[in-house]
Amino acid sequence: MPNSKTFLKAGVVIAATAALTVGLGACSGGSGGGDSSKTIVFSTWGSADELAIYKKFDAAFMKKHPDITVKLQPVASYSDYHSKLLAQLASNTAPDVFYVGDDKIGQFVDSGRLMDMTTLMNSSASQSKVADFYPGLFGAAVKDGKYYAAPNDSNPDVLWYDKIALKKAGITQDPATLAAEGKWTTATYLDMNDKLKAAGLTGSIFWNYWSTHYSWISSQGGTAYDSNGKFVGDTDPKTVAAVDQLGTYFQAKKFIAADTLPEGAGADSLFATHKTGFYVEGRYGIATAQQSGDPKAYDIAPWPTPDGKAAPTGVATSYLAINKQTKAKGAAFTFWTEFLSAQGQTFRLQGAGNAVPSIKGADKVVLEDNYPAHAKTFLEMRNIGFEDYATEARVPNLSTDISDLYLKLYQGQSTAKDTLDQSAALIKSKTGQ
Repeated sequence: MPNSKTFLKAGVVIAATAALTVGLGACSGGSGGGDSSKTIVFSTWGSADELAIYKKFDAAFMKKHPDITVKLQPVASYSDYHSKLLAQLASNTAPDVFYVGDDKIGQFVDSGRLMDMTTLMNSSASQSKVADFYPGLFGAAVKDGKYYAAPNDSNPDVLWYDKIALKKAGITQDPATLAAEGKWTTATYLDMNDKLKAAGLTGSIFWNYWSTHYSWISSQGGTAYDSNGKFVGDTDPKTVAAVDQLGTYFQAKKFIAADTLPEGAGADSLFATHKTGFYVEGRYGIATAQQSGDPKAYDIAPWPTPDGKAAPTGVATSYLAINKQTKAKGAAFTFWTEFLSAQGQTFRLQGAGNAVPSIKGADKVVLEDNYPAHAKTFLEMRNIGFEDYATEARVPNLSTDISDLYLKLYQGQSTAKDTLDQSAALIKSKTGQ
């Protein structure tokens, strides 16, 4: 499933495109059914296509477990979803099992309303043990060594590229081939962006959120947060240099923030009409490439590095959690663990899936259609990638506020050092670190 970045960015919104209503009974979290209850309410956001997949999963689950009833409770708007869920949790009327966005998971963990899943995940009844997941994807779902949710799938931010646009700019090298040879360097990538700009095309399009600036910092050898969760980017020379380089290319209009593009001429449109060389997004970029009418013109590559060796970069996720006050703990866990299992993720992501499994054993869904040609890159980047830093993700809107600071840099209203100093001050004021 797409993640918070997908829903927060205009132009790639996959939150439900129309109001969707499903007849539901009262949420079991507020009912008096007792622990023996076998009816659970599952809540999420999603597009019409995604909700159709959830309904199919629910039907298959109930066929397998005829003693359990699952009621889907969709919320049309991602922006409304979490505030409604928090209110439900506070009033003990919340669903039993529910999605949480990666930009909200820290807030929900700190609320004390989520069930500690640690023991259950590692029990004999579990089909989704802690060790089955890629550790960098848990992010702020882990606190004090305890797991309060797990990633239901993931989306590494890859560099989609357009071979037609590259050819227009006189570029003959192929980014994916270079990456496979260990030659996909920052210098080569920036040179391609220079040539694209000189040819009257856009070099690269990014969404302005945590993964963009932290992926660039990490790929260039910088350190934003240390191992203790303290922000050190303002004092790390490699980070300062990386952010300065990032700002320089944005200010030269060789890099573009998708968030700032006008309606009708957005990132998807530019990429599908061969007007930009690179577009940074997740596996859902398949839909954009197919809209072009020439999907074979597109492929993917990892983020470039100074020496051409792969580095950890951002992987966005969303999470599945259980209401601590559920009256149907057994049924809720059965649903939770099967939904997250390799079999469950395969069921949800096969075919036209728009995400990458977060659990081991389901990778075939990414490779089944051999598209894009280097689809394996999704898996390689997920394996070593990271979610938003927990220190930042635990504070409501902190990541968004920091992204606003970076937008000022991109627009030439701030310097790299000012951006990092202001980020450090903001983080300290909000977290004490």
